Amino acid sequence: MPLNIPDTARKRVVVIGAGFAGLKLVRALRKSDLQIVLIDRNNFHQFQPLFYQVATAGLEPSAISFPLRKIFQKQNNLHIRLTDVVHINADEKLVQTTLGDVHYDYLVVATGANTNFFGMKPIADASLPMKTVGEALNLRNSILKNYEAALTSDDPTEIESLLNTVIVGGGPTGVELAGALAEMRTYVLPKDYPELNFRKMKIYLVEASATLLSSMSASSSSKAAAFLEKLGVNILTGIQVTGYENDKVLLHNGEHLKAHTLIWAAGIKGEAPEGLAGVYTGRGNRILVDMYNRIKGLDSVLRSGT
Repeated sequence: MPLNIPDTARKRVVVIGAGFAGLKLVRALRKSDLQIVLIDRNNFHQFQPLFYQVATAGLEPSAISFPLRKIFQKQNNLHIRLTDVVHINADEKLVQTTLGDVHYDYLVVATGANTNFFGMKPIADASLPMKTVGEALNLRNSILKNYEAALTSDDPTEIESLLNTVIVGGGPTGVELAGALAEMRTYVLPKDYPELNFRKMKIYLVEASATLLSSMSASSSSKAAAFLEKLGVNILTGIQVTGYENDKVLLHNGEHLKAHTLIWAAGIKGEAPEGLAGVYTGRGNRILVDMYNRIKGLDSVLRSGT
């Protein structure tokens, strides 16, 4: 079954993914003599840098979700289709989706990235990632559920575990989330839960490398660490998380952190559709491209990213 895209004399560009890269490219081509097909599983764009605000109840999901059709309502050369990509047949220039197939002259893969648990299944099963609005809401609900459970517990050890939070990954997401939770602990939670003693709540930020924000400047790293320490965040650098069991976050040095909430922000891996994954991808499932962002070996398939 086709996706009901009209055939024209125009060259067809299929863009997979309505994230920052996909949106920017489609908007840049709005005046071109091309037929553009934008494929995404959602009918909205998610502003990922503010997921941590949704997770900590600072913003509602509607504040960071923008309808695709409203964004592009004045773009006449665009067809939007909501579906999942099943397979890419590069030999036949065909994108296979759950709704049908669509041919392309040029294909742009802007599928972004997903959480990388580095093969640690116990971590994947127990931790809370934050790569979608749904995951951010799940994180918010899980934390509040733990506080409600702490209200009815008479076991000091269990209460400590329910209040504590371990964030793994000292990049921008982990740093922002740790700061937001620390501010909630001081200004919001004592008012919402006056029966709980949030002075006993511990927030740990665990980073495997030697510094926070290691991809940024040394000044940014040191200022972020100083700010979080002032808020009372326990920063552990040079520490790797190896597992999670019985409410204990296991560390490579044999120690553990007791916490019911484990948030994973420690890494990403590329989202390569079937047909490209394995053949045209490298470390971290990242799609391999040349200096013009063409996928190596496929001149009519490009990778778009920010």
